[in-house]
Amino acid sequence: MSEGIATLSDATFDEHVKSADTPVLVDFWAEWCGPCKMIAPILEEISGEQQGKIEIAKLNIDENLDITRRYEVMSIPTMILFKDGEPQLRVVGARGKAQLLQELQEYL
Repeated sequence: MSEGIATLSDATFDEHVKSADTPVLVDFWAEWCGPCKMIAPILEEISGEQQGKIEIAKLNIDENLDITRRYEVMSIPTMILFKDGEPQLRVVGARGKAQLLQELQEYL
């Protein structure tokens, strides 16, 4: 995993998302999820290219059930963009880089 991507847990999620200076895109994923593995390098690229504009973070749904349930994540990959600690955008399913950036554009 890229050094620019934070790994969140039930214990660290609220503090990290609420204290962030930039919008945080949280990738809800699991080790066994094929599409999650496909989107991981795309998120790493975006993390590097959009540094200072958006932060990318990952939350393993198998290890962090409280946050997964709170945000009603039913299928993965699900990415939720948080701004000022509040969810603003939900993207369900793998996307190509251009499509994902287009969906995130108004928050960058």
